[in-house]
Amino acid sequence: MEHKYDIAIIGGGVIGCAVARELSKYECRVIVLEKEEDVCSGTSKANSGIIHAGYDAKPGTLKAKFNVLGNTMMDNLAKELDFEFQRNGSLVLCFSEEDRPALMELYARGVKNGVKNLQILSGEEVRAKEPEVSEEVVAALFAPTGGIVCPFGMTIAFAENACENGVEFQFDTNVLSIEKPGEGGDGYRMITDRGVIEADYVVNAAGVYADSIHNMVSEQKIHITPRRGEYLLLDKSAGNVVSSTVFQLPGKYGKGVLVTPTVHGNLLVGPTAIDQEEKDLLETTASGLSDVKARAVRSVGKIPFGQVITAFSGLRAHEDGGEFILGEPADAPGFFDAAGIESPGLTSAPAIGQYLADLTAEKGRLIRKKTWKAERSGIRKVSELSDEARALLINEHPEYGVIVCRCENISEGEMIEAIRRPIGARSLDGLKRRVRQGAGRCQAGFCMPRAVEILARELEVPEEEICKNNRESQVISGR
Repeated sequence: MEHKYDIAIIGGGVIGCAVARELSKYECRVIVLEKEEDVCSGTSKANSGIIHAGYDAKPGTLKAKFNVLGNTMMDNLAKELDFEFQRNGSLVLCFSEEDRPALMELYARGVKNGVKNLQILSGEEVRAKEPEVSEEVVAALFAPTGGIVCPFGMTIAFAENACENGVEFQFDTNVLSIEKPGEGGDGYRMITDRGVIEADYVVNAAGVYADSIHNMVSEQKIHITPRRGEYLLLDKSAGNVVSSTVFQLPGKYGKGVLVTPTVHGNLLVGPTAIDQEEKDLLETTASGLSDVKARAVRSVGKIPFGQVITAFSGLRAHEDGGEFILGEPADAPGFFDAAGIESPGLTSAPAIGQYLADLTAEKGRLIRKKTWKAERSGIRKVSELSDEARALLINEHPEYGVIVCRCENISEGEMIEAIRRPIGARSLDGLKRRVRQGAGRCQAGFCMPRAVEILARELEVPEEEICKNNRESQVISGR
């Protein structure tokens, strides 16, 4: 069976969902195709959660332009869409006087890019601000506009708002090939493992697979190298080691190892940068994590690594040209790329979404909706309510008084709400992304069985069908 849409977005990561939200402002039929079971399941799911100020990218590049634009959009977006975001500021540490010229060059680059309120701090000023920073530090670049965000929260907020405004999402759908229109024809025909999708326009936001999708329709080939980064996440008891995001001066493979608080109160350390050909390899290694530790303590000496609660890795979509690829290839009109979206891609996502939606709308002569819902409310957090408000909620909905995840104080009511919302959770990872069930110190060791029960009951499927994430990750193999 074939289905026809005005616009198909390939990829349900932060870029695809940001484009979807912007396109939901127009009178058109839009579908997001995602090969995994949920949004934010690929490149977007495992990163530093940093909102970069914009001093790092070379002036005049798309990375510089969209980084600064995206950064300025964050406060309003976080308010409209009710996701967690903090401007905690960022520090780039300089460890020797001979490296000071590189620090000053970074400062000058930031000024050219339009980053506001940049400052050069002395080593003493840095340690007054962050007492745990190394005595080796002689100076630092301070960017007060830097921030931290929950990548899951932001992506899901974009997706839910897009869905509420009419965008369709189809998961577990892998695009196998794309047929271009013939002479004088219109639109693209996407052959997937779940049928054929036709669309007048296509937005390619497929992360590390964006080169494969692009190369299906264009002779102007691109190549993406997945760049794997390994991280350590520490318990909330270590979350106050630093208050700012602490970087080291950038090197060949990016910004190096960082030490940062998260919006949820943990401490995050990483990443490494390992180029690989495999687009799905997400292993962590003893050598990689040892490297993270060794490099991190140069910045912050007293990191309590005994409080690590998990390690993970993520992939960055590094295109050979080292730049964002945005817009139409010359030989594929109506096909819009968002390829090579590596750091600062998370920060740039809102601006890229707006840019690509505007290009598509102009090409398709789309008409803006007379009514469009800009706001979205997040899931109620029982642990953050006042005693009075919590009592009223539990009196009306007793399930909010049943704590399932003790580490994060997540109630059954919050989990039910996460499943029943637009684009609700369908897996254990889906619950984790939405309400942090299983994200705490025990890493779901206590609450997983109950979470499986709740998912099975709400989705009306046998418990044996509940997965950690994709279709091949069943938690229960038999009874």
